[in-house]
Amino acid sequence: MKRLYTIGVMTGFAIFIFFSIAYPQGDKEILLKKEAQAEIPADSASYVIGAEDVLYIHVWKDETLSKTVSVRTDGKISIPLIDEIKAAGLTPLQLKEKLTEKLKEYLDVPTVTVIVMEANSFKVYVSGQVRTPGVLRLRTETSLAQAVSMVGGLTEWAKQSKIIIIRKENGKEKRFTINYKKIIQGKDLNSNILLKPGDTIIVP
Repeated sequence: MKRLYTIGVMTGFAIFIFFSIAYPQGDKEILLKKEAQAEIPADSASYVIGAEDVLYIHVWKDETLSKTVSVRTDGKISIPLIDEIKAAGLTPLQLKEKLTEKLKEYLDVPTVTVIVMEANSFKVYVSGQVRTPGVLRLRTETSLAQAVSMVGGLTEWAKQSKIIIIRKENGKEKRFTINYKKIIQGKDLNSNILLKPGDTIIVP
């Protein structure tokens, strides 16, 4: 009887060791797989989350809280326990910090990772005298010159000195007229502005 008891204790201990090792390992495998599929590096401090982005929220050792969510048009996401939280306008790193702070009300030491699986919000629209007009989905900060290069460059009929960028800020429309010829000549590099989500580039 004593031997059976000893075997039972040892078996129980072995099972405990197995699960304590297997679950963290499982978490690592999940994160590695998600990071390999992601369009933006985990916990990025530069990419700004926007509507239509798809995020993977991972809470260490908690499968019920770890989930893939889409950022709604109101900029919010829904997460168990903390319900809704604003994600748009934050970097993945900032969202991680906010989620960690909120989850401290329910978990002792929450460890959160935020991964952008699909970066759908950073779009700019290019039309007019370019080789391949259309929609550009951007991943990082992109300048006007870089965007022009991404659409195959300008056509021979393009008016390089009168490229227009239309941008909406605080509900108002702004227009910039850019002399692209000076940019490529290195005479006015300040005009090679960084694009923002929703910008429209028109090449007459």
